[in-house]
Amino acid sequence: MADTYTYKVKDKGGKVLQGELEADSVTLVANRLRQMGYVPLAIDKSTANAGLKKELKIPGFGSKVKLKDIAIFSRQFATMINSGLTLIRALAILGEQTDNKVLAKILVDVRQEVERGASLSQALAKHPKAFNRLYVAMVKAGETGGVLDSVLLQLASTIEKQVELKRKIKSAMTYPVAVLCLVMVILTAMLVFVVPTFKNLYKQLGGTLPLPTKLLIEVSTLAKTLFPFIIVGQVLLVWGIKRYIATEKGRAVVDQLKLRVPIFGKLVHKTALTRFARTLASLLRAGVPILESLEITTGTVGNHVFAVAIKDVQEAVKQGESIAKQMGEHSIFPPMVVQMVAVGEETGAVDTMLDKIADFYDQEIEALVASLTSLLEPLLIVFLGGTVGGMVISLYMPMFNIIKLIK
Repeated sequence: MADTYTYKVKDKGGKVLQGELEADSVTLVANRLRQMGYVPLAIDKSTANAGLKKELKIPGFGSKVKLKDIAIFSRQFATMINSGLTLIRALAILGEQTDNKVLAKILVDVRQEVERGASLSQALAKHPKAFNRLYVAMVKAGETGGVLDSVLLQLASTIEKQVELKRKIKSAMTYPVAVLCLVMVILTAMLVFVVPTFKNLYKQLGGTLPLPTKLLIEVSTLAKTLFPFIIVGQVLLVWGIKRYIATEKGRAVVDQLKLRVPIFGKLVHKTALTRFARTLASLLRAGVPILESLEITTGTVGNHVFAVAIKDVQEAVKQGESIAKQMGEHSIFPPMVVQMVAVGEETGAVDTMLDKIADFYDQEIEALVASLTSLLEPLLIVFLGGTVGGMVISLYMPMFNIIKLIK
């Protein structure tokens, strides 16, 4: 882990400046300051805030690098390299100006690795949570071909489209999830707090209760008695599902179910197709070999069913077959996609065709999200009203016959 050093330097105008830098050694701090145009006067290791920083760190908060941050970094990095700045100087500047503290620390580590003689792709590969295999492979291809700035711009565009795709999916899912959570809260509150009050009232009045009211009271009694166990059971259920999904078998089952879910299955399918086409196009355009591109796409497509199909395509390509021919063996690839890839192979423009496929399904997803939103809003309102209204009617049904209940 890098240490924090305080320094005192003199700039070109003779002015004395002070500040802090993170590095592995005093030598690296001095080298960096000289690269920035300063004359080092004093460099000392600082440990004053180390304990405080550890105490203030909250797990789960501020410990993640967002795709949006990576996209901004890539675009700025490309601009700096294109302007003639060295890798080390560009990384130093970006590490200081980024607002994301986690990314800033990662960039410091990456810069130090480059200073030690590692390539940029090797340095980035040591931080897989921030820079995935797609990113590292494209950077490696850019370094090899001498077009790192162009590759970084491609990466920025690809990541920005991924961010936009996630935003569209979230917009489709947020409303139904919010309504379902609201329904669960209302039902729980009524069963645990409201229904028992009516139960005591009807018990005092006596008489025979309608069947819906009896059932509601029985469910309420059961829910109130078993409430702690229900909460614990739900926590264990969520934990068990997460553990199951973490296994290869569980992931395969869940991803298969996602594709078969009515309405939302189409959204999952189109999203996976877009991710597949966009990722493979970016890798091929950057000059990554086809087999390596397919392997990386397998790990980034986000769906086990698609991953298995892409692995089959990779094996077929190893045997000398075309991509399109093997894709046609899997029903998850629509005929249009297969035909466009086949044309791309014939004309030597597979990456261009894949980009067109991704753009087409981007528009499909946007249209599907719009239709889902307009369709789900009235359905969920009816569901919410029907569920809560049904409980209220069941509670008040005896009131319609209250004179007969009073003795």
